Amino acid sequence: MSSDRLDRLRELKKELPREDELRGLMQSGLSRLTDAERPELSYESRFDVAYNAVHAFALYALRKKGYRSDKRYLVFELLDETAGLEPSLIRVLRKAHNKRNDMEYRGYLEADEQLLKDVIAIAKKLVELIQA
Repeated sequence: MSSDRLDRLRELKKELPREDELRGLMQSGLSRLTDAERPELSYESRFDVAYNAVHAFALYALRKKGYRSDKRYLVFELLDETAGLEPSLIRVLRKAHNKRNDMEYRGYLEADEQLLKDVIAIAKKLVELIQA
């Protein structure tokens, strides 16, 4: 269930996964993923729900391994270990995380439709990986 890399990270807390929490994270991620693909929503709303869908799936993968983190970026950075996600896709999530912070904390609202499409595609890939 655990790995040496995960065990060594001080930012992680060991905690047995709970089925109700895992179900909730999956449901939250799937609902948000559906909303992210609604073209009638603004770019900002679609990006926000797509980002949070990916985060829910990434947190699911980490919790399933028996760990918890309160650092969003770390949950993404560990996806190679927790879900088998390719490093190139983790780099896209880094970019999305920075974009989210720019939007959330600096009011920077420039739309990047390609990044949004990439985040949605990664969310769908994560669903496949964690359900396999």
